Amino acid sequence: MSVPADSLLPGSPWPPGADFDGAGVNFALFSAHAEKVELCLFDATGATEVARHALPACSNSVWHGWLPDARPGLVYGYRVHGLHAPEQGQRFNPAKLLLDPYARAVIGEFRDDPRHADSDSRDNADVALKARVIDEPFDWQGDVNPRTPWSQTFICEAHVKGLTRRHPAVPLELRGSYAGIAHPAVIDHLQKLGITALQLLPVQFFLDEPRLSRNGLTNYWGYNPLAWFAPTPRYWSGRPGTTPLSEFRDMVRALHSAGIEVILDVVFNHSAELDSHGPTLSLRGIDNASYYLLAPHRPAEYENHTGCGNTLNLAHPRVVQLAMDCLRYWATECHVDGFRFDLASVLGRNQGRFDAAAPLLVAIGQDPVLAGCKLIAEPWDIGHGGYQLGRFPPGWAEWNDQYRDTLRQFWLTEGVSRAAFARRFAASSDLFRHDGRGPEASLNFITAHDGFTLADLVSYNHKHNQANLEHNRDGHNHNHGWNCGEEGPTSDPHVNLLRLRVRKALLATLLLAQGTPMLLAGDELGHSQQGNNNAYCQDNEMTWLNWAEADPDLSDYVSRLLTIRRQIPALASGRWWRGQPDDTGAKDVEWLNPSGTHLEAHDWDDPAGKALMIRLSGNWLLLVNASAHQVVFRLPRGDWTLCLSSADEGVLSGEKYTVAARSVTILQTK
Repeated sequence: MSVPADSLLPGSPWPPGADFDGAGVNFALFSAHAEKVELCLFDATGATEVARHALPACSNSVWHGWLPDARPGLVYGYRVHGLHAPEQGQRFNPAKLLLDPYARAVIGEFRDDPRHADSDSRDNADVALKARVIDEPFDWQGDVNPRTPWSQTFICEAHVKGLTRRHPAVPLELRGSYAGIAHPAVIDHLQKLGITALQLLPVQFFLDEPRLSRNGLTNYWGYNPLAWFAPTPRYWSGRPGTTPLSEFRDMVRALHSAGIEVILDVVFNHSAELDSHGPTLSLRGIDNASYYLLAPHRPAEYENHTGCGNTLNLAHPRVVQLAMDCLRYWATECHVDGFRFDLASVLGRNQGRFDAAAPLLVAIGQDPVLAGCKLIAEPWDIGHGGYQLGRFPPGWAEWNDQYRDTLRQFWLTEGVSRAAFARRFAASSDLFRHDGRGPEASLNFITAHDGFTLADLVSYNHKHNQANLEHNRDGHNHNHGWNCGEEGPTSDPHVNLLRLRVRKALLATLLLAQGTPMLLAGDELGHSQQGNNNAYCQDNEMTWLNWAEADPDLSDYVSRLLTIRRQIPALASGRWWRGQPDDTGAKDVEWLNPSGTHLEAHDWDDPAGKALMIRLSGNWLLLVNASAHQVVFRLPRGDWTLCLSSADEGVLSGEKYTVAARSVTILQTK
């Protein structure tokens, strides 16, 4: 395709990116420090540059031009001219072809090449990623977002590929894809469990770090983004008549029809351009000093609050705009129901410190499009003052790692009192009960993608990450796990029975605690990652869920727990527990000794106290025994019947109920 140089008209500075208006395509790119921006057009394969135009207009630092008669399918990139002076924070180099940060579709395969360096004078167009102009109308067929209330939300965290890559009921050509998740067999499993929201690890276009590629590994998790508006084609089935975007939308529509919300794990804290020695692919060459936080007094280097080499400058209005435009795009054009923000403390960094009123957090909080979306923070980064659990604004939920660690220690190790256990079980009001926030703000989890699976948590005392080729140095060292007597797989029936019992107890205190529960996909199947607690680069059977060897009884147990959860008013009300009688005289919560009396101060603080009763809404009773011995509980007055136990059924004798070691028993009375 060749277009006369004088045919590019001024166009408009809005909207950002490449916008097809029916008569042509408008291109708009922000760069506050550029001296010239060139639009480069390529053939359909992206192999050959066929035309180059200087964008003819610049309005408020947005370079723009309109190409008449241009159509969707057009392949393009940018060359940006300006000062190359890293010591001044500027890294312009027109020999680098740059990807539009607003690209809706990316073509090409990234290859680690020295020509990507901003200091290299050679042209990199033949190995650079390019954007493709798209215009994809979609028939949503009346799709409506489920809008599940927080108090009724149960989240399952999953990886698009790992969830279905080994599912025997999913056709081979669909396994590991967006279409695989939309398959009835997968949706049926989610519905039977009682899941209301599927939280997917990153689907925004991401790259493998060069270090991983050199070791024959890939970035399986996807926390290395480059194009925030483009769904990665890695999870596209490639079927004729579909695109990554259309297949993603089909998946969302199918999940919505089953009443399941879709939450995306999004990464706005850094980009795949890595540190100062990383590749120049997009933002670095477009306007390095605007898009990134540069080190004070050393602008050739980057602030690294992420551990990934760079940190986006989310205090800059145009970077805030990029993030906001992206969130609105996924919410409006893809019907996504919510977002989980990776290393979310970066979102609140303003002049180096966390501020709940930082520009991006304020912008999200006031946006009418995002008002109905679920917002979830991973409330930490690795920078100074990065741990911010409990400090996000009203309307946000936060990954509660203190819940995770306390519950693990209570069941698996030592040193956790009843008071610490109850504080976390009751949605961590010490952290979240302020500024009008409700108990849903505490997003409770025992396991997540980062760390041991539930099966491994009770099978390994130590991480076993040798497959990552980092000499087992990576991953957490303090997992609060317990191997129940043997490290790794065993044929000892007593060890295996204990492991199952403890897993069920952990699940019971996760799914029946106040707050928002999150399950790691595969924990209900008994999935193991062979002791690897940092499987970010393992795109293989270590991380793909093994459905053929799933434990159906464990899945049924999770389903029954969630059924019980929905029946308990104290867990469905969305209100903080007060321990006071309601109109019927029933208290939302009572904390009792095994003897049936209310816990006293010395009972709360006893670090050896491993048993208690939790009475919810008057007619539900949880008998919690985290000790290594049977415990006899004296039940409150009432006609109590067994609903569910994480161990063998206990022994009821009059008002006494003998509960097995390391187990939870759930009773109900009329």
